[in-house]
Amino acid sequence: MTNTESAATPADRPIVVVLTSDDLGPPPDLAALSELATIRIATADELPTALPGARAVFVWDFFNPALADAWPAADALEWVHVAAAGVDAVMFDELRDSAVQVTNARGVFDTPIAEFVLTSVLAHLKDLPQLARAQQEQRWEHRETRTAAGRRALVVGTGGIGRATARLLRAVGMEVRGVGRVGRESDPDFGVVLPSDELAEHVGWADHLVLVAPLTAQTRGLVDARVLAAMRPEAQLINVGRGELVDEPALVAALQRGELAAAALDVFVTEPLPADSPLWTLPGVQISAHLSGDAVGWRQALAEQFEANLRRWLAGEPFESVVDKRRGYASSGR
Repeated sequence: MTNTESAATPADRPIVVVLTSDDLGPPPDLAALSELATIRIATADELPTALPGARAVFVWDFFNPALADAWPAADALEWVHVAAAGVDAVMFDELRDSAVQVTNARGVFDTPIAEFVLTSVLAHLKDLPQLARAQQEQRWEHRETRTAAGRRALVVGTGGIGRATARLLRAVGMEVRGVGRVGRESDPDFGVVLPSDELAEHVGWADHLVLVAPLTAQTRGLVDARVLAAMRPEAQLINVGRGELVDEPALVAALQRGELAAAALDVFVTEPLPADSPLWTLPGVQISAHLSGDAVGWRQALAEQFEANLRRWLAGEPFESVVDKRRGYASSGR
């Protein structure tokens, strides 16, 4: 892809760089964006050339860390928008220390990910993989399944995705608690929120440990061998946050030893998951390709969210979904 700039735009329009890749291409509402700003489309290699004079960067290729390497060329930058809920791939010291504002895709993925978590819980309780195998083998096999009502879920991450997840799990009769940076006794969605540094002390309460937290210095490796050893042997781990939230070798060992019954994993330390990973074949493990939030129409929703924030910026209005650069995530507003 060649660096492309929208043509014949007034000089007073801000320059906005859209960071993408040859495989991904530009966002779907490029024409609408071009009516508001001078748009430069750039891949990682082209970014240093595209950045001079640009006041905003739309990180459409949201796992692309190229902005860090191209940072010296950012001579007019005021705003970076990341088309994802997690901004860990984009954050670096120079950006944190600068006056550049960062926004993210808060809200777009809340409902799809919450639904995916509930699906993972029910697939485990109803043993859908075994039912599928029996059908493929044409075996008429009666079995009993378990109900979600009365089971306990510990949701790590109390932002918008975590709250949507808690509400949905409660709707099917589950008891839910949250885990966050700071503990509290009264929360409208979680009831009790436990501090994350006490996770190992409380994880034995849960039948389902759900990870939806952003990846930060505090959450990296949060679910380590100590936490896994403290889980109930019949418990399920669900990770729809980031692969690095979990010590992956420790998880493999815990599953092999039977320290937990199941894991539904949508994210991994290395993606795509390597073919030689033991996780592919371990009993009780459900693998998906980092798709829990990608419901039909998600790319259009991301593009429209950026356009709405662009209009606010041009009108001198405050951004929505502003990221706290020190903490590494946008506040849920609660």
